[in-house]
Amino acid sequence: MNLDQALIAFVAEAGELLERIESALLACERDGVAPETISELFRAAHTIKGSAGLFGLDDIVSFTHAMETSLDRVRAGKLELSPALIAVLVECSDHLKTLVGVAVGSDPEDSPVEDAKGLELVARLQTICGPITLLGSGSAQPSAPVSTPPEPAATPVGIASADTWHLSLRFGPEVLRNGMDPLACFRYLRSFGEIVGIEVITDALPTPDAMDPERCYLGFELGFRSSATKERIESAFDFVREDSRIRIMPPRSHVSDYVSLIHDQSEGDARLGEMLVRCGTLTARELGEALQAQTQNPSLPPKPLGEVLIERRVVQPPVIEAALDKQRQLAEKRPVVQDGGLIRIEAGKLDRLIDLIGQLTLTGANVDVLAQRGQIGDLRDAGSRLAHLVKEVRASALQLRMVQIGATFSRFQRIVRDVANELGKNIALKISGAETELDKSLIEQVSDPLLHLVRNAIDHGIETPEVRVAKGKPAQGTLSLSATQDAGCIVIEVSDDGGGINRDRVLEKARQQGLVAPEHTPTDQEILNLILQAGFSTAEVVTNLSGRGVGMDVVKRNIEQLRGSLEIESPQGKGTTFRIRLPLTLAIIDGFLLKVGGVAYVVPLDLVEECVDLEVGAGGGNYLALRGRALPLIPLYEVFGHTGAHMRRRGVIVVRWGDRRAGLVVDELLGKLQTVIKPMSPLFEDLGGVTGSTILGDGTIGMILDVPELLTQQQQLQ
Repeated sequence: MNLDQALIAFVAEAGELLERIESALLACERDGVAPETISELFRAAHTIKGSAGLFGLDDIVSFTHAMETSLDRVRAGKLELSPALIAVLVECSDHLKTLVGVAVGSDPEDSPVEDAKGLELVARLQTICGPITLLGSGSAQPSAPVSTPPEPAATPVGIASADTWHLSLRFGPEVLRNGMDPLACFRYLRSFGEIVGIEVITDALPTPDAMDPERCYLGFELGFRSSATKERIESAFDFVREDSRIRIMPPRSHVSDYVSLIHDQSEGDARLGEMLVRCGTLTARELGEALQAQTQNPSLPPKPLGEVLIERRVVQPPVIEAALDKQRQLAEKRPVVQDGGLIRIEAGKLDRLIDLIGQLTLTGANVDVLAQRGQIGDLRDAGSRLAHLVKEVRASALQLRMVQIGATFSRFQRIVRDVANELGKNIALKISGAETELDKSLIEQVSDPLLHLVRNAIDHGIETPEVRVAKGKPAQGTLSLSATQDAGCIVIEVSDDGGGINRDRVLEKARQQGLVAPEHTPTDQEILNLILQAGFSTAEVVTNLSGRGVGMDVVKRNIEQLRGSLEIESPQGKGTTFRIRLPLTLAIIDGFLLKVGGVAYVVPLDLVEECVDLEVGAGGGNYLALRGRALPLIPLYEVFGHTGAHMRRRGVIVVRWGDRRAGLVVDELLGKLQTVIKPMSPLFEDLGGVTGSTILGDGTIGMILDVPELLTQQQQLQ
């Protein structure tokens, strides 16, 4: 059987759940322990364990069981989630990530090493939490195969004893063809209990000549001994339940226990089904089946849920009566959580879609040019409608690639914690604007620059608690990550409340390294920008975090390769802010087409504020008076070295990037267009003022202007 697709889904889900576990643990360490967070941690660990059991990943099941047991004791109030336990659980989460990687064959040679690491972590958990029964030892993991007939001493199937569950299983006929083996479910059951009796049901078995080897015809009746909850037992059938009939009959229970539990439930549990699921006498699947049975006959009014549950012999009458009693006492109803309708899509498929839409954009522009040349009215109308539709499709496709930056920010919680502890500092991470959306490819490429800025802020920016207290600051430093959208770009800020950048020290080091001439007195901003120079460092000691003079220049270069810019603010003694400005997407943009010296250029439309006419000599040198304000001018024919006669009347495109504005002086203003950005060839990487190229509708090449760089050059000339 081919389980590759299901295993890929498991790995993706496990990765998301482990990130959730890590974030929840760090939240408990930072903000204190909340009961709902403990429940979330337990559910995440339980889900990983259950899914791993279905694939026979016994190492993951056994290790996760130790984590789950610890969290279950915390949830039951028997154990405190202390800082020491949090620290071990964070390491357990890291180890689980490695085990998942080993399970899919990323590095199978590490298995013995990882086994030793797992045993060490379990031993540390037992030191804090007390003895933990490991799966795979004792009676919890019988050595006999599932198909072995029950021993004579086992409880016979069909007789419900005080400690035996009865499982009635009818797997769907397509379960094998869909990639799942019923034996995988049995293997998972044996990881937390003992199968004490099994009977194979062959009623649906056809004659040999009509048998399909890929169909499942067998049913099973099992006797199962375990201390697990009904939900945990049902989780063994998560991947087959849609096509199968699963009935789980619990051992004999004291009705008074369920009644007492219902009366002790919180005020938020107002719905009958939810109360029964919470107290453990009903599973979510049984509740769903009962709700469907309520409306099986549309001609009759639906029966009360309690009646249906009693008729189906799922819940005993006294338990229903107790739940209804509690329901009548509650005034508020719990809101229903609607399904978000989310699906998982491979990133490669989205990238392919964007590429195709880019080609469609270029083809549509070409059709429009041909229609104008031929003066074909109907074709021009059709081309206009096509351009409008392409624009809508493009916007929708790009929106699919937009993801919230909050997930990237959250990953830094762990980094801040570990690095701060290593340096003996007390630092809190504050996140704002986590819902801000950015192109997925941009988020992936900006993660490394952000990581370097965060580590620098911890190492260089924020002082130790003793130094902060001596300066009259709180002992705990604050590192902030924020994201906002502004004028067609996203602004990401990494700020700290440390001592700021020591300008005198930076200037002294720069002169020692020959970056600043002895007679030159740089401006305040020029001094700050010195830390972005290659090889520059003020660290006296080389550590594993800093001091080698590599990093900030790479950060600047990587951001500029994304058509972005990096700005620094550092009021003396009041911390430092690194501000990154990035375009919202790198793929397809709306642009404004212009010409200088017969060469076509494109300005991203999001950066354009307005266009004005300019007569030669009307600008008064390098400035233009625009509505009472002086606007700096950038003559593109000088920037790119265009020679020869130029038009007497020129156009000015007013552009803005952040808080900087300027007017680009051009020969012709040709209007808006949709364009696909092509990266520059390595031969032209050092060409200033240009960030990419595009193919225009007539087949000629247009250059995409690098507005941030042009504005920076203009500012330096002032």
